Amino acid sequence: MGHTSLDKIKALQKNPANVRNLCILAHVDHGKTTLADSLVASNGIISSRLAGKLRYLDSREDEQIRGITMKSSAISLHYAAGKEDFLINLIDSPGHVDFSSEVSTAVRLCDGAIVIVDAVEGVCPQTQAVLRQAWLENIRPVLVINKIDRLIMELKLTSQEAYTHLQKILEQVNAVTGSLFTSKVLEDRAEGDIEPAECPGSEQVYDWSAGLEDSDDSQLYFSPDQGNVVFASAIDGWGFSIQQFAQIHSQRMGIRAEVLLKTLWGDFYLNAKAKKIMKGAHAKGKKPLFVQLVLDNIWSLYDAVVTRRDKEKIEKMMMSLGVKVMTRDLRHSDPKVLLSAICSQWLPVSQAVLFMVCDKLPSPLDMTSERIERLMSVGARRFHSLPLQTQELKTAFMQCSSDDTAPVIVFVSKMFMVDAKALPQNKQSGLEALASSNNQYVHDDTTDTSSEGVSGQMQALSLKAKPEEEEGKETFVAFARVYSGVVRRGQKVFVMGPKYDPAQGLRMVRIVSACLPPVPHLACCTMDSLYLLMGRELEELEEVPSGNVLGIGGLEECVLKSATLSTSPALPPFIPLNFEATPIVRVAIEPKHPSEMPKLVRGMRLLNQADPCAEVLIQETGEHVLVTAGEVHLQRCLDDLRERFAKIEISASKPIIPFRETVIRPPKVDMVNEDLGKQQKVAVLHQVKESDTLHLDPSGLVTLTTPNRQATVGVRAIPLPEEVTLLLEGSADLIRTLEQAGQAQREGRTLDMSTWTLDALMGLKSRLEVLLQGRKWRNAVDRIWAFGPRRYGPNILLNSVEGYQKPSVWHCLERQKGEKEGGEKAEASAIRDFDNSVVSGFQLATLSGPMCEEPLMGVCFSVERWDMNFPTQRTHLDSVTEEDSNSLDASGRRRAEVGAGLVDCYGPFSGQLIAAVKEACRHAFQAKPQRLMAAMYTCEIMATAEVLGRVYGVLGKREGRVLQEEMKEGTEMFIIKAVLPVAESFGFADEIRKRTSGLASPQLVFSHWEVISSDPSWVPTTEEEYLHFGEKADSANQALKYMNAVRRRKGLYVEEKIVEHGEKQRTLSKNK
Repeated sequence: MGHTSLDKIKALQKNPANVRNLCILAHVDHGKTTLADSLVASNGIISSRLAGKLRYLDSREDEQIRGITMKSSAISLHYAAGKEDFLINLIDSPGHVDFSSEVSTAVRLCDGAIVIVDAVEGVCPQTQAVLRQAWLENIRPVLVINKIDRLIMELKLTSQEAYTHLQKILEQVNAVTGSLFTSKVLEDRAEGDIEPAECPGSEQVYDWSAGLEDSDDSQLYFSPDQGNVVFASAIDGWGFSIQQFAQIHSQRMGIRAEVLLKTLWGDFYLNAKAKKIMKGAHAKGKKPLFVQLVLDNIWSLYDAVVTRRDKEKIEKMMMSLGVKVMTRDLRHSDPKVLLSAICSQWLPVSQAVLFMVCDKLPSPLDMTSERIERLMSVGARRFHSLPLQTQELKTAFMQCSSDDTAPVIVFVSKMFMVDAKALPQNKQSGLEALASSNNQYVHDDTTDTSSEGVSGQMQALSLKAKPEEEEGKETFVAFARVYSGVVRRGQKVFVMGPKYDPAQGLRMVRIVSACLPPVPHLACCTMDSLYLLMGRELEELEEVPSGNVLGIGGLEECVLKSATLSTSPALPPFIPLNFEATPIVRVAIEPKHPSEMPKLVRGMRLLNQADPCAEVLIQETGEHVLVTAGEVHLQRCLDDLRERFAKIEISASKPIIPFRETVIRPPKVDMVNEDLGKQQKVAVLHQVKESDTLHLDPSGLVTLTTPNRQATVGVRAIPLPEEVTLLLEGSADLIRTLEQAGQAQREGRTLDMSTWTLDALMGLKSRLEVLLQGRKWRNAVDRIWAFGPRRYGPNILLNSVEGYQKPSVWHCLERQKGEKEGGEKAEASAIRDFDNSVVSGFQLATLSGPMCEEPLMGVCFSVERWDMNFPTQRTHLDSVTEEDSNSLDASGRRRAEVGAGLVDCYGPFSGQLIAAVKEACRHAFQAKPQRLMAAMYTCEIMATAEVLGRVYGVLGKREGRVLQEEMKEGTEMFIIKAVLPVAESFGFADEIRKRTSGLASPQLVFSHWEVISSDPSWVPTTEEEYLHFGEKADSANQALKYMNAVRRRKGLYVEEKIVEHGEKQRTLSKNK
């Protein structure tokens, strides 16, 4: 453990006021792990010479090969600031967008964060993302502007130009933070606003204020004079805050350190004659104090050591700085070695960063009430709606007490796998390891010299035993933090599931015991072992007091990915982790040897538990599907499956690209921008073939009759406005809550919803009313029958049946539940029994569309006709109320239908109606212009001017579209913002790097769904199209290519010919 003993760490853990839980956040390659190495080296765990080269916290082999961090790792460090000792629980996190879920797991456990920004590249996409994640978790950040040596060595900036450049970077970071603060103030204002009642005759006064004037943002921004900014070059081992230079120069210049601290950063200069610090350096053309007293010294050091290699000047500078360097460093051929030796003694980066962390970041005792309330407000519930005993737990959070009476509160952010041999209890001492290796040598020697008469049965037994031995080699450890109480080894705690209700738990459970009553989403488990996380190593602990980060063993049977643990059943589960990257890339996996399928299933289960973002699915076809955030994440998951979890050879399919199907308004022009007239409508109508049970109206209404001719439904497909589709997609959780409330009401139960949830649902309804304007959408919101697919998707089923007033999905929100609908026709009560059949048919139709069996998006199906023609023997079914019909189970419905004579050779009538509605929706969909929707990535690329053309070439080749291109001020770098289909993204990053010789690197983040403009079924029809495209339409149809690829993968019919045009085939040999 280096210079700090385990006993010292244990003692420091007991003083939460001097504990700092922090993570390092940054864009990829901005220097997180290099800085972490420098901090680790300050504790003597690694040599300071290896800092930046060893990458100590990157313990995986693929992390070392790729040079990027792929997982969050923790280490506990000791820092002595004067007479006080601090414990720094440091978590290094990835910067690559594919692994942003690991950032979320790190941020949840921390109270503060070090945000690192590259001095050349400035604020990048992931910088904004990590600042947003820190903001959402209410943790306080400090800033490190890293790689300042690049301003000197690469950009060749003068100290004055570098100062201007650093000012702009600070402005960029503060602009991101300011926008987050503004959005929060406006959100709070919107939630808390109550319109005052208007007084008659009084003058109306409008308040145009945004509320920002009254909000305190003094501690919000990064500013060197506040002490929350460090300037550094982690690779060269130096870093400083302006406090250090204020103390150095106050002694030399005779100016108080407090004055220098306020004036070292800003538009101040030193008047040499008057010996005063004055304002207006920029206007008077003077050097700012920061340039004169700080940057000039660093620039001259680099000039003497690296550029000129002036030995005399180097020796003078070393004497003035009081630095002693070893002779071998002075004679080293690489000047960077000497530079690092001087700077790491003069301005050690670890001292500057750790002092800032201890001075500016909060301890566990300083947790804000806002953060606590947010952690406990899961789902649609707000803190004030929770039970009183639950609200009292807020005090335990804020006190962060380690008393025996304090309730234990622990949050597990992720599960990670370690080799069982690496656990402290399984480690052998040096002498034991030597003895076991000698015994093994003797055993091998005797085995070789023994007789060769080993039976085949013994060999078979040993072969069978090997996999079982291998399975025990890895074990799960939970990555967790204690928020209250003391965690002890062997202690029993409750595990709260994500849907656990503390009110229900309090009624049924009082204490933690092995025999729990059957409380939904609550389990009991034992913490078998506790560990101190030390990067690549673990140290065993007996107990861990409140406010510390730890590893917990023995939870693999109770915790899947993350969990809330407590000794109090009053604690609700914490809110789910916020993931920036959406899992979008799917592959189907199978073992190369079918007999190894059980190993693959077990391996995928372990992978699902070990990776916060990966998802594992088994499709209806029996395929095992792995869903990941991106290409690099996918490759890591496959490597883990092969080498750690399944330990077998596996075959992975090509990535399964998700698409959506939609309809659009009929286009007015053709592919060559000529007016279409009536040709488009004729071409669309020909796609639906009529039959004796199917009729298509020229207006697009599809009428379909069930096989037994007892029901007829008429359905029309209408494209939803884009704003409505986006609103429904973003409100999926609210719609799911609405569906749960409706289901509870139909079953005679009550679902407790907070006032906030009710207001949010009413707000959703009012926004839909605003967006669905026009003659065809009149009263549409009150006629919404269902959402789909899965009852919360971005498609709508609309009730337009004349005379049938079916309660809408908003019915459960009405205050007066007992009101009856009036004006309903006599036939309506008979068809009400089969509402669920219509909704089920709609759900099936939206789940898989007719183009390539992908889900629909942005489509409204309006049911305009529903006729029932029952046989003469009518039964009691006509008088069944809606509540009764919904409470009928499947067998009861079947018996009722048999009694009614509704079961015939075509099967139960409800089943016929489901199939009829589904087919009617599909045909109505085909009666409109169909389009595919592709998943799109937002792509940000930083490249120099020399390779800009090559970047555009790769983007154009892969159907990308450039949105913006701008040059970064003060650099030669261009920032290109583009959108790229997910289907074209595989191999994109590698191709960009190859074509640009590594000078450009893209960041891909899932953004949105976009309609592909080309029609998959398009063929030349107009005279102008024939002239432009030819009879065979030689240019590739991108939508058709995507659609056929999906259909081919699913085993559906693909309309392709082996030889489509005979004259296009090359039948003559080249030699003739």
